[in-house]
Amino acid sequence: MRLATHRLAPGLLLTALLSFVPNVLADFDPQIGQAGSLGIAQSSNLFKAWATNVVSIDRGPMNAANPGLGDASSGSFPGLISLGDGGSITLKFDNPLYDGAGADFAVFENGFLSGGPGLAFLELAFVEVSTDGVNFFRFDATSLTQTDTQVGGFGLLDASKINNLAGKYISGYGTGFDLAELAGRSPLLDVNNINYVRIIDVVGSIDPAYGSYDAFGHLINDPFTTPFASSGFDLSAVGAINVASVPEPASLATAGIGATIMAVALRSRRRRDA
Repeated sequence: MRLATHRLAPGLLLTALLSFVPNVLADFDPQIGQAGSLGIAQSSNLFKAWATNVVSIDRGPMNAANPGLGDASSGSFPGLISLGDGGSITLKFDNPLYDGAGADFAVFENGFLSGGPGLAFLELAFVEVSTDGVNFFRFDATSLTQTDTQVGGFGLLDASKINNLAGKYISGYGTGFDLAELAGRSPLLDVNNINYVRIIDVVGSIDPAYGSYDAFGHLINDPFTTPFASSGFDLSAVGAINVASVPEPASLATAGIGATIMAVALRSRRRRDA
């Protein structure tokens, strides 16, 4: 069954803002190690629980421009789930998230610093949440990365050009998401009763035939192509900050959570293949 997703489509009213976005939006917070970065360390005592229930995985191709190569099938190392181009994973929390002060949860990837100050190898993903597991609502993402030249498969990104996209920070630091941004979006979404989080890989091609768009209709430029088994966004964990109760020790390391997600994912895949 295909689950419903609600988000703004390119070409609607917001596209009228395109010519103004670079002028009215200042750069966002920078990469870890730079002053003002908002990445949340995996060891932070803000985390009260971790998502370990995998509802579904739909891995995308290693190369959206050449799907005959096959789908992504692994992580970069044990404990990660590689989604492939446009692939997705839906996770369920044991207890619901709610809208509290600041970021309510954070998503972790395995990017790493490289090149000049603030530059890193990053693979990005959209984030959506749901109360009922059927109707999902996307955080409005912004990418101000240039789209004149394709970021290559091992190219680098400046985090200050990115907002509301998972994978913005290097490994060990989560990208926080504030449910207040979705308040009032729909009567089908209760920001004080969020049970599901969905992560969807960004296809970072600047070719409109394959590429993904941000909430303002901009193509999102991130490393492309990455024709490997570990292609696409590599999910390592989703940590809950504002959660109704604490179903497991808050000190549980994200590495262990990643391994748990991987194990559950593999069991789910075996059941589907049986």
